[in-house]
Amino acid sequence: MPNEECRTSNPQSRARRMKTKIEARNFGVKYGDKPALRGVNLSIFANEIYGIIGPAASGKTTFLRSLNRINDLVGTVVASGQLLYDGIDVFAKDVDVSLLRRRIGMVFAVPVPLPGTIFDNLALGPRLHHTARGSDLEDRVERSLKAAYLWDEVKDRLRASVMALSGGQQQRLCLARTLALEPDVLLLDEPCSGLDPLSTGKIEEALVRLKKNYTIVLVTNNVMQASRVSDRTAFFLQGELVEVGVTSELFTKPRDKRTNEYISGRFG
Repeated sequence: MPNEECRTSNPQSRARRMKTKIEARNFGVKYGDKPALRGVNLSIFANEIYGIIGPAASGKTTFLRSLNRINDLVGTVVASGQLLYDGIDVFAKDVDVSLLRRRIGMVFAVPVPLPGTIFDNLALGPRLHHTARGSDLEDRVERSLKAAYLWDEVKDRLRASVMALSGGQQQRLCLARTLALEPDVLLLDEPCSGLDPLSTGKIEEALVRLKKNYTIVLVTNNVMQASRVSDRTAFFLQGELVEVGVTSELFTKPRDKRTNEYISGRFG
């Protein structure tokens, strides 16, 4: 799909004109013999926040982890159909999985800071991949921390232990660590699930600004969070994609009864 300038005020028409960054075509996943996703068809556009909501065991995280093949690490995973990133099937045999995970970075629900200092956590990735050193590395660390809304809180203690940070700060550190690798797509798996409202607000504010430069896929159990930050939202249920829509429309005029029941709190 060509990356055309949008010339209409209709949100769905605008979406159709945007460049497709990720596309699922009849995509499914099984863990052994157990299906986790079935027949998913969707498109995620460049520079949007694409929210994914749904109850537990609906396939949200399975879809997210399939995008950069983190699922490869959890056992016998069988994928079917196609899952395309910039037109290339991420499950193709000749895909460089290490490079794929650099281009499609992931932030998990529970922050996992690495041992060492704040600076070391941010510098490790660029050092390993030989993408920055010296003053360039220092600049990248600063840019990443600023993008994650953490710089002002840690700029005077970059050489201090990362364990001195609060839980909310550690989560933003993990976001900054992912950004330091200069990815193209950001995957976030319930990044605010254990955070207080203030920390949640800082991460949401960061995401809204980051979409200028990144495509963001956000899995969240907080439907209000999806309504606040997502441009479009998908509702998954029992391994199936039930409905996708512009967020403001999906939350006010869902087409499927099950979507309405979920977002209104009747189940899930």
